Amino acid sequence: KTRRPRQSYDHDALAAVPPFSIVSGKKCKTTMYSVESDKSRRLIVISAAGRVTRQEVEAAVSQVRELLKDFAPGFRALTDFRLLEAMDAAAARHVAEIMDALAAKQVGYVVRVMPDPLKDIGLNILSHFHYGPEIEIATFETLADAIESLAESGED
Repeated sequence: KTRRPRQSYDHDALAAVPPFSIVSGKKCKTTMYSVESDKSRRLIVISAAGRVTRQEVEAAVSQVRELLKDFAPGFRALTDFRLLEAMDAAAARHVAEIMDALAAKQVGYVVRVMPDPLKDIGLNILSHFHYGPEIEIATFETLADAIESLAESGED
């Protein structure tokens, strides 16, 4: 076996990282659904990777609600689905709960990274029912385009 050279930490390198890590020669499952926030940028980031379970999304609902407590209306949300392989159908109701929480806190702009439209997992349909017409939604194939759009939206 040949070893790959170590990659520096950057967004392009993240796209190549598999959703599993190797520990002691065995595969171990890593977190597949994560929620982070950056209050200074008025941004909440939701990422999904690998095969996401209902339980993972259900746990993320409370994380989103907790993080949103400190956000003023008009914040932005970045949802990154570059590494998503599949999501349990039963997770849809919890994805809708996250959308409802974002809408209730008056998210101003939702940016999605979805390189493969076939992996949309029903987000467009759910958006019609859980986001009002005042919420701007944009979907991009690359993280770079999504970040550029977020940067432009923060210039107001």
